[in-house]
Amino acid sequence: MRTRTRAALAAATTALLAATAAPASAADGAPAGAVAWSARHGTAAAEGHRWTEPGSTGLDRTLVIQGKLSNTGSGCYALWIRYTYDLAPAMPRKYAEVCGTGSVDVSLRHVYRPTTTGYLTVCRGTADTGDCGPWQNITWWPVRQG
Repeated sequence: MRTRTRAALAAATTALLAATAAPASAADGAPAGAVAWSARHGTAAAEGHRWTEPGSTGLDRTLVIQGKLSNTGSGCYALWIRYTYDLAPAMPRKYAEVCGTGSVDVSLRHVYRPTTTGYLTVCRGTADTGDCGPWQNITWWPVRQG
């Protein structure tokens, strides 16, 4: 019975990883099939693309997130991401910040497993996640047709 369960789990994991893989090649740096992401709060907005790449093991993938954090106002804003691993949430982590009018690049890579979920948000200020926009899921994947 355990062998069948392991085989079923392995098959489901392989299918999930294949569904989340993005084929390479695009002019803007994001591969074809990359998924757009965005978050806004106050005078700031963050947007870009995300995709996965092969990882170091059969279950691991690398989640790649690229884009920009922009501000049209005078305050400071930050892009925060929080991950949950096997139902255990980690503390939010700041990945980019901008003060005043302007923009900064967002480029990060994170080990991604089938049981990892992640969310990002834009927050006013750079110290904590006390005044933020809605958290946006960055680990859901659209179903591919064809």
